[in-house]
Amino acid sequence: MKKRIVIINGVGGSGKDTFVELCAKHANVINISSVDKVKEAAKVLVGWNGEKDEKSRKLLVDLKKISIEYNDYPTAYILEEHKKFLKSDATILFIHIREITEIEKLKKILKAETVLLINPRVPKITSNTSDANVENYVYDREIQNIGTLDDLEQKAIEFVK
Repeated sequence: MKKRIVIINGVGGSGKDTFVELCAKHANVINISSVDKVKEAAKVLVGWNGEKDEKSRKLLVDLKKISIEYNDYPTAYILEEHKKFLKSDATILFIHIREITEIEKLKKILKAETVLLINPRVPKITSNTSDANVENYVYDREIQNIGTLDDLEQKAIEFVK
């Protein structure tokens, strides 16, 4: 089966992780985020406890910006994970990225497709630039998460096919 690289985005709480989990029921997937290593650093550097409140989101956004400016470590991490994916049995690599410039950069490098998960029941987050600009990009595909979990699973099945 052909391997796919998918950059997935959506406001916090829109169902991105749930969608990926549902896809994983029907395909062999790897799920990573451009902020994975930033989260690890936040725990070590400032004692971040994994909360997803506004203050924590801003902390992670700011740390990611610093790491991009310093040595572009989020991109290096994704490229390393991409190499592992290519050697694996997985068929879909999901990469969570919030920032528009980072999406565009990695879309070009990895020849990835982009997906926006939309859930109108979830309020938009505007307290930081990464979350506030999620919808300011033209994605290859938009998936509406507006029904039941079974509805979303059907969309996941269609997506992996």
